[in-house]
Amino acid sequence: MPGHTLKTEEYFITKEPYFQPVGEEVQVFEAAYRQQLPVLLKGPTGCGKTRFMEYMAWRLKRPLITVSCHDDLTASDLVGRFLIKGGETLWVDGPLTRAVRNGAICYLDEIVEARKDTTVVIHPLADDRRVLPMDKLGELVEAPPEFCLALSYNPGYQSVLKDLKQSTRQRFIALEFAYPVPELEVTIVVQETGVAPEQAAHLVKFANMTRNLKGNGLDEGASTRLLVHAAKLIRGGISPVTACHTAITQALTDDAEMLTAVNELSSSLF
Repeated sequence: MPGHTLKTEEYFITKEPYFQPVGEEVQVFEAAYRQQLPVLLKGPTGCGKTRFMEYMAWRLKRPLITVSCHDDLTASDLVGRFLIKGGETLWVDGPLTRAVRNGAICYLDEIVEARKDTTVVIHPLADDRRVLPMDKLGELVEAPPEFCLALSYNPGYQSVLKDLKQSTRQRFIALEFAYPVPELEVTIVVQETGVAPEQAAHLVKFANMTRNLKGNGLDEGASTRLLVHAAKLIRGGISPVTACHTAITQALTDDAEMLTAVNELSSSLF
């Protein structure tokens, strides 16, 4: 069948991604991988979950296939479908099937954004069976020992309608991610952008101010990712106040009063 093997090395991460552990997440993931246990990453947006997965794929020397989940994601999008090409009907594997066949790490980012019926297809892969039923082909694909399934979601941001079902969550071991402590976050921003440590410290302080507003006008505070964006603008010659406004404040809210309030916070620091 076409699509059963990865054609290129594009899914392998050859250069070590920069990642700073804050606990035992690396050791726990490695133990879960050796024991063939699926992993669930929980934490706010932009806190390093995807970077962690890239780092672990590099560390374990396995290809990483990432799927960004969304409302229209169907089971066929993950598993595969028949396509007509040149008058022929061909089966094309989806990303989940490619990962299973090739012993890759499959990372389903923001899994709760996918349709409810979509998550059911991962259940046989996420328990002792470790199989992927291919109903359209009448085939059962067994996952090799190298295959790993990982999911992520943001529990603090989801509504009740988009929560993760117990039938799904209890198949996984869970790693909780949060924003780094200020000293480490400063180090990360400096390492990622080359901005001066003093500027990075101000950005981190500003981020923590916005995080304190979560639930009081903001749905989310500034993520580490947004700090990196702002720092890159500063490195590119943009003033810190403008960088904070465009890279952070505007990304956090459209509310005029909150925009004014958050802009005043950044102005007070820079």
